Amino acid sequence: MPDALDLIAPAGALPIGTGWRETGASSDIVFPFDGSVICRAPVSTAADSRDALDAAEAARAEVAALTTAQRKAILSDLTARVRAEARRLEDLLVLETGKPRVDCRTEVNRTVVTLEATAEEVSHIHGETVPLDLQELGRGMIGYYTRKPAGVVVGIAGFNYPLLLATHKLAPAIAAGCPVIIKPAPNTPLATIELLAITREILAAHGVTVAAAQLVNGDPIVGETLVRDPRAQVVSFTGSAKIGHLIAQQAAPRKAVLELGSNTGFIVAADADLEAAVDAVLRGGFYANGQACISVQRVVLERGIAQRFTERLVERMGELVFGDPRDLDTNVAPVINAASGERIRAMIDRALAAGATLLTEGPGEGDAAHLAPIVLGDVPADVDVWCEEIFGPVVCLTTVDSVDAAIDLVNDSRYGLQAAIYTASLESAFAAIDRLEAGGVVVNEIPGFRSDIMPYGGVKDSGIGREGPRFAIEEFTVTRMAMIRPRARG
Repeated sequence: MPDALDLIAPAGALPIGTGWRETGASSDIVFPFDGSVICRAPVSTAADSRDALDAAEAARAEVAALTTAQRKAILSDLTARVRAEARRLEDLLVLETGKPRVDCRTEVNRTVVTLEATAEEVSHIHGETVPLDLQELGRGMIGYYTRKPAGVVVGIAGFNYPLLLATHKLAPAIAAGCPVIIKPAPNTPLATIELLAITREILAAHGVTVAAAQLVNGDPIVGETLVRDPRAQVVSFTGSAKIGHLIAQQAAPRKAVLELGSNTGFIVAADADLEAAVDAVLRGGFYANGQACISVQRVVLERGIAQRFTERLVERMGELVFGDPRDLDTNVAPVINAASGERIRAMIDRALAAGATLLTEGPGEGDAAHLAPIVLGDVPADVDVWCEEIFGPVVCLTTVDSVDAAIDLVNDSRYGLQAAIYTASLESAFAAIDRLEAGGVVVNEIPGFRSDIMPYGGVKDSGIGREGPRFAIEEFTVTRMAMIRPRARG
């Protein structure tokens, strides 16, 4: 761990309005691996949120008037700068999230791709003509629509991928011509504050008000103040279903884009490549310490291969290295904090009491956050470790008689973000694509596969709206219809 963090942002201050505001209050940022305090981060208030909204609203006209070339240039420069700062941002992510370095490196690389793709997407914001003469009243008229900035965007991100999640809100807002206010998770604000510091330097270099990109950090009232304010025309939130539902209520009738949780289903058909499917669970169930909303959670095995799959998975669990996230060889590290670890342990205990089988050595003793990778077998479908989102390094196995039954079981959930099937059958693959109730269906790859340019989001309690540069830009803009009669009727 470095003796002092290498930060661009001024100590004790947040990017609010047109400057850096010293907040006075601060909170400890803790390294999840050993509980050490790495720094103190500035904490803002509800009054700071209102001031940020004032500044964003004042900047609306200037930001909306930016040309396509200006928006693209800003995002292109931001891409280059983040790429140049990649290792420093990676180090910050390791320390504040406790994710293995390999996962933090992936997060930074994906952030660069997202910025680059958003810069390219600026050139493709357009409308289309509408044949108004389909109705007699429209004979002789010309109709078309364009897309206009919706207004101030509020982006609220979770702790697990703080830099990437913030970028999926910040970059499309700039592309759409909207001022944006980011609120990171209070325990992981560092890399996001740095992203805003870089963004504001680039905005200033392009002669654009830095109030186009602001950040507040603090408790729920700080975010609620943003969400409830009618000047926040779009709220983009990534986090739990419970909080997402509350935000949707607070924001109504304004738009809320919600990317919420899941308990991802992973089907292994009898004709699947067994070794590849086992490998997918190892790769897809424990990355980011299991703290990913599309990590493998519910593994549904067709009976013909269930025993062989289970035996092989248990044999290979030793390949996963649990340890210090700063080491490149580490695959799994402690979860974000002891409270999360205690919640997960309680879920495991309830599953075991209900008849599930512990197939690995167990969560381990000592600090509650130190959870070694865990596999549970014969998990009943009515326990919370199956029904709800674990958000930890735990994979649950169960067995069914057919692919059809597996699809039905995966669908028997209040969630539906992404799901996956391993199969050699096109018929089974397309049945899954057609019938699985999820925002995305992955065939012969981990359900955690996400290309940052694709439409990403869920159904049911997994949210509403879609991320990905093109699709987020659409969420952050509104259509404006033009209906023209070239010559007025007498």
